[in-house]
Amino acid sequence: MPVTALLGPADLPRAAALLRAGELVAFPTETVYGLGANARDARAVAAVFAAKGRPSFNPLISHFSEAGAAFAEVAADGRARELATLFWPGPLTLVLPRRPDSRIDLLTGAGLPTLAVRVPAHPLARELLRLAGVPVAAPSANRSGQVSPTTAAHVLAGLEGRVAAVLDGGPCLVGVESTVLDLSGPVATLLRPGGVSREALEAVVGPVAVGGATAGEAARPSPGMLLSHYAPGLPVRLDARCVAANEALLAFGPPLPGAGAVWQLSEGGDVVEAASRLFAGLRWLDEEGARRGLHGIAAMPVPEAGLGAAINDRLTRAAAPR
Repeated sequence: MPVTALLGPADLPRAAALLRAGELVAFPTETVYGLGANARDARAVAAVFAAKGRPSFNPLISHFSEAGAAFAEVAADGRARELATLFWPGPLTLVLPRRPDSRIDLLTGAGLPTLAVRVPAHPLARELLRLAGVPVAAPSANRSGQVSPTTAAHVLAGLEGRVAAVLDGGPCLVGVESTVLDLSGPVATLLRPGGVSREALEAVVGPVAVGGATAGEAARPSPGMLLSHYAPGLPVRLDARCVAANEALLAFGPPLPGAGAVWQLSEGGDVVEAASRLFAGLRWLDEEGARRGLHGIAAMPVPEAGLGAAINDRLTRAAAPR
């Protein structure tokens, strides 16, 4: 099995050169670690799908070092430019019509007439993108359908030998993926809740419609829209009001008694803290639960306000039928 190099900030030029050469490089963003490939290189993009075991109908987000580079690939209206001014760099992805002269590979957008674009806020990510000089297609750096990684160790646990390098930038601060907003039509539509709340978006663009997850194999306008996604190996039970001794517990607030293992999202009920601990918690409970012979993960309720909507979206997908 090929060896995956673990790189640090001093290795940024090497990581950028690997991306330009068509290799896969996982890197930190403020949301989760991304699995990066040159978005203009068809073979590199195909290698992302192969490494993740990802369905080809699920598009990838293209990452840029600044808004001007992103808008060179998509047709941005006034709404998009205002949102970019307010929330970029940051955890917001915009789905916009692809420009006819865009050189981003069609597989990146799953063959759709739209592209998903964002400018991440993590300083290492932005410097990597600047040095690479190409759009970087980057889904979360995990096997498809599994828990998203928030540390370099999480990436290596799932993708060791499948990628050329992992750029270690420490733990991710937000802890859930970017919000995805579709602006390709007249009605702004929330395709995936995430690091920017629906309330914050509506303060800028007015009422925002909500798109749903889909089944089957039709192309999705956004990543993260498969019904079963973000799933650990153990089955997940939502809205737990009690817990059995053969279950692990994903706690929010004072934990329920009697669980075989407990991961606390936020004892004080802080959804921001909970979001930053969600994927690490699902991953730990899955591993610890398997080690202890537990039969499932019980998840306590989390309120919908703010980042709670993103947390519940991920948990609903984790609990969906496989």
